[in-house]
Amino acid sequence: MSFEKQERDHDQPALIDVHAHIELDPLVKEPEKVVTRALEAGVMAIITVGIDLDDVRIALELADRFEQVYASVGFHPHNAKAIGDDSLSEMEKYAQHPKVVGYGEIGLDFFRNRSPRDVQIGAFRDQLILAKRLGKPVVIHLRDAYDEGLRMLEQEAPFPRGGVIHCFSGEEPDARRALELGFHVSIPGTVTYKKNDQLRGIVKNLPIERILLETDCPFLTPEPFRGRDNEPAYIVHTAKRVAEVRGVTVAEIAAATSENALRLFRLPPSLLQSKSAGKPSP
Repeated sequence: MSFEKQERDHDQPALIDVHAHIELDPLVKEPEKVVTRALEAGVMAIITVGIDLDDVRIALELADRFEQVYASVGFHPHNAKAIGDDSLSEMEKYAQHPKVVGYGEIGLDFFRNRSPRDVQIGAFRDQLILAKRLGKPVVIHLRDAYDEGLRMLEQEAPFPRGGVIHCFSGEEPDARRALELGFHVSIPGTVTYKKNDQLRGIVKNLPIERILLETDCPFLTPEPFRGRDNEPAYIVHTAKRVAEVRGVTVAEIAAATSENALRLFRLPPSLLQSKSAGKPSP
């Protein structure tokens, strides 16, 4: 099938994947195909998220290569133990790249504890301060650490450029605390999982102006593709499930969440009117 012939139907809702990892295997092996499939599905922008210095370099190469790809940078809590004396200074330089639209994902992961908890906490606090100094919205990872992480965010507030709790997996009180901070809540493919009534209940009641959509690819593949590697094109299935939960059309969800993404990350509005869909722009 020729990519050149796969023009996006302009009646098709335009979506934005606010949290992807196309710089990771296996997606990084064929990034042009990944971006092309996303465009064909109506995904007009992808924010790929670097999680350490080496990963960030690849993310920025992809952002430079494809018009539709942007980046967010930071040290994931798993990688907090790798932060050396000059690491944050080097990350700060990368964060000033013109296509870096957010700082993170940063936060706490007390589920896997791949970095010691005290190290995670110190790295999180240092990077929150750095993100505010840079004037970037913060992209937050919390797993089995919502109370501690939200408490730290409340201590460091306000965040003039806002932020997002990515891949939300908390409870309704956690969502309320995030909203009180002025944050957005990003919904991954897990909202499609049969047993995830808790997340669907939260999604139903979130203010529409605070909802974002993400894949977190290559992880957390939505139904009906569980078992495969996730990719930005599959965000369509997340959008459909969110629309069903809220009793609205996919077009309404796409329009609202894309506008939210444009506003939070200061993406160019022209992305949603792109005429180059079906073929990634170099």
